[in-house]
Amino acid sequence: MKRALIVIDVQNEYVTGDMPIEYPSLEVSLPNIGAAMDAASRAGIPVVVVQHVSPEDSPIFARGSYGVAVHESVAERAFDHSVEKALPSSFAGTDLDAWLAAREIDTITIVGYMTQHCDESTARDAMHRGLAVEFLSDATGTLDMANEAGALTAKDLHNAVLAVMQSGFAAVATTEEWIAAIDGGPALVRSNIVASLRPAS
Repeated sequence: MKRALIVIDVQNEYVTGDMPIEYPSLEVSLPNIGAAMDAASRAGIPVVVVQHVSPEDSPIFARGSYGVAVHESVAERAFDHSVEKALPSSFAGTDLDAWLAAREIDTITIVGYMTQHCDESTARDAMHRGLAVEFLSDATGTLDMANEAGALTAKDLHNAVLAVMQSGFAAVATTEEWIAAIDGGPALVRSNIVASLRPAS
């Protein structure tokens, strides 16, 4: 297994901007993102920082705005590659796939924001490209959502995505569990759709 840590959209917009992450709280997710980056650097695991950038007239992530900037908790840490994207998946319209392939990386670990949007899109895309995926439950996060189709609290939305990811798209783990695994501890648990859909006992 050869990993890369993908740090997705940890930008001011989600921390001190107009869309602060609600669950898990920033007091939980930001330190865990930093801990994952530090552990990856110690273990020689490449770190890729992904930044979402929208046109200058966009209400969020506008090019050149305060909100679009990578948050200092990530920007101040070491990383090996940066990716600018305009779509939810970190692979769409970027060089990420080629960069990973050139380094024979077969597993990506996802941290950052938002759980159900850019994180999940990247995880699904990676799986379809033949990569193994790890998804850190306490180093990702989201906000309450409501639209014409319904409403979800950030907690319910986050937890639902984690259950779906564990059903065959990714190995879901805490940051502590992931750090232990990369340090030679127990491998992360993976499941599949058949096991995930068995009747509850």
